[in-house]
Amino acid sequence: MLTKQWARSFIIRPDDIDVIQGLLLERETPLSIDEIARLLIDKRLQEEQAALAAEFRGVRLYRPVETFSIGDRLVFPRLDFAMAEVVELRAGKSPELPPFSVIRVAFDDGTRREFASALTASHRLNDESGDLALRSGEPLTTDAILSVGREDIEFQIDEALNANSDFVRLSGRWFSRALMLDIDDGHLHLADAVLDMAQGGPLTAPEILEQIGGLGAGSQSLQEFCLNDALNNDARFDEVGPLDTVLWFLKRDEPAEVQQTPEILRYVPLPHNESVLSDEQRSLEVDIDDEWSMLDDQELSASELVRLILIYPHRRAGTLPLTARMRGIFPTARRSPRIALRLIDGQDGEEYSGWVVREGRYVYGLSALYRKHKLPVGALVTVRREPDTDKVIVDFQAHRPRSEYVRLIVSKNGQISFEDSKRAIGAEYDDLMILGADDLAFVDGLFQTHQSGRKTLNGILRNLLTELSRANPQGAVHAKTLYSALNVLRRCPPGVMLATLMSEPDFAYVGNHYWRLGSA
Repeated sequence: MLTKQWARSFIIRPDDIDVIQGLLLERETPLSIDEIARLLIDKRLQEEQAALAAEFRGVRLYRPVETFSIGDRLVFPRLDFAMAEVVELRAGKSPELPPFSVIRVAFDDGTRREFASALTASHRLNDESGDLALRSGEPLTTDAILSVGREDIEFQIDEALNANSDFVRLSGRWFSRALMLDIDDGHLHLADAVLDMAQGGPLTAPEILEQIGGLGAGSQSLQEFCLNDALNNDARFDEVGPLDTVLWFLKRDEPAEVQQTPEILRYVPLPHNESVLSDEQRSLEVDIDDEWSMLDDQELSASELVRLILIYPHRRAGTLPLTARMRGIFPTARRSPRIALRLIDGQDGEEYSGWVVREGRYVYGLSALYRKHKLPVGALVTVRREPDTDKVIVDFQAHRPRSEYVRLIVSKNGQISFEDSKRAIGAEYDDLMILGADDLAFVDGLFQTHQSGRKTLNGILRNLLTELSRANPQGAVHAKTLYSALNVLRRCPPGVMLATLMSEPDFAYVGNHYWRLGSA
């Protein structure tokens, strides 16, 4: 209880800022927020211990077995550590007890009471601890305080340091601005050249320092901190490291698809009413797990392996969706809008340079892998992190290629249509979402036409239902098939599509996730 009370009552004081500044000046090395919090709490506990010791200096702990004299100052743990002075002594009388004394004490609040002393008979108060610092019987430690109040305490420290221009923060570590090393244009030009020779990067600050000959003064950790700060304030450099790792890349050498979201992946939010979705439809949306779906964490199960269905926009752009589930696989440090990593082909171990683009919600760098294995739209892809590394393994269930019927996108008077055609497929896929296209230029043109915004989502869905239903005697199309085809023409998450189908009279639900035109 005392630990929680201590943590809740923690408030940054003006003198704490001076203490932190002094620590940084003394150590001459950047400190993490956890290190600063521990040092502050340690200091507070030491101060409280010293104040408590001063308060009880010359004060004796009352225990019946002890012998006291007039004028002695006593403390009574069982009376909330109240203090009193011995004012009288007399002999005690009890036929059931060995000889003992009685002391009369005057408490600081003016009340007087009598207590036994020199009592050799067994008594529970004789077992009281002699440690006056443990006033509640609960030891206060830095670890215990942080275990219950870390978030609030560290937030307060961060806020206070952020508001003070005397401190510099980078990658979760703080340092005194007064001790920052001077980094001139020459150092930055050398860093640029080092990264350029490394095809843009990524490289760590120690790797860059080693090649430019260091900064001439200061400890290694101080040089790294100051270089990181300088690179962070120069538009030529991009910090692309995952959580707890600082990596640098030349922005001019980053792929264009990393600097700017490919048009085919951009989702322009559309107005829709999610409340019309049934539990069944909501479950389907969770199952599809589109990166633009608004899913609650409670609807998702954490996993070290994520299985997803490859839709056309990601197959065309060579990307993976950064879905709610995938964010548990890929590093998504908030400080870095772009994160560099290694993507591993689970089939043959080949490595690819990959990028997590948080704002666009995608992972770039898989075009070569998709082409190598001829993965179709609708392929079932698995993603998992390689233990104890920053590498992510992208895999699929491969088999000997066999000829199978695939829903092929074709031109019908310049508009989208579909026909079944045989293709050699060597990977497991979702037969409701598989798509193929021989004329990519035609498909790209369709996408550009539909990006103009002149065609409403309702109109696009009507056209797709008309074309897709031709292969079904009942004239019905599964929602997953419709979702897969819709994303060839316009990026749209399933919830928005389903809400439109539910809200418009042009569409009729026939059960089991199948839809047809309302006029059919």
